[in-house]
Amino acid sequence: MQTPVITLENTKAGEIELPEALFGATPRADIMARVVHWQLAKRRAGTHKAKGMGEVSGTTKKPYRQKGTGNARQGSLRAPQYRKGGVVHGPVVRDHGYSLNKKVRRLGLISALSQKAAEGKLVVLEDAAMAADAKTSAVAAKVKALGWTSVLVVDAAADQNFARCVRNLPKVQVLPTIGANVYDILNHDVLAVTRAGVEALKERLA
Repeated sequence: MQTPVITLENTKAGEIELPEALFGATPRADIMARVVHWQLAKRRAGTHKAKGMGEVSGTTKKPYRQKGTGNARQGSLRAPQYRKGGVVHGPVVRDHGYSLNKKVRRLGLISALSQKAAEGKLVVLEDAAMAADAKTSAVAAKVKALGWTSVLVVDAAADQNFARCVRNLPKVQVLPTIGANVYDILNHDVLAVTRAGVEALKERLA
């Protein structure tokens, strides 16, 4: 599929042939949902913790004798029914991540790329580079002129000067091709891929 290439100044820079297998596939919403859930699960810190009955501080002595008091039998003041007692089945420190087949992850990324292309929200840039002395305001003006309010820029190797300039721009993010993922693609309105980024995506998803 032939797609026009533009520059950051919104001028034409020729055309590029995008592979149908990567940008023209039928989007699978179920697969993308699975991949996003997998990504967000891996992000969870899992540092939540509550002390159990054996971890809270307190005496281990039996509160009172078993029989003859008229009260319900009790074995410990650290039991959950007492104030400052342990928590039953409370959260523990753990890893929320789980494995997802590589083929599913690959199909999810292809679906996300194809969905942006089908919606007309895929843009191919000649490059995404700025001079060493470039300011954030300069990139902000270019983004505004292009009519982008939320954009993810994917390059083969993200230019450090460009990444520095967009760092403080809300809803503008730049990623290297190896870091392109379903969640960030779907979380931005426009997906802008450079020429080099397209070639790198071909290699990654070959």
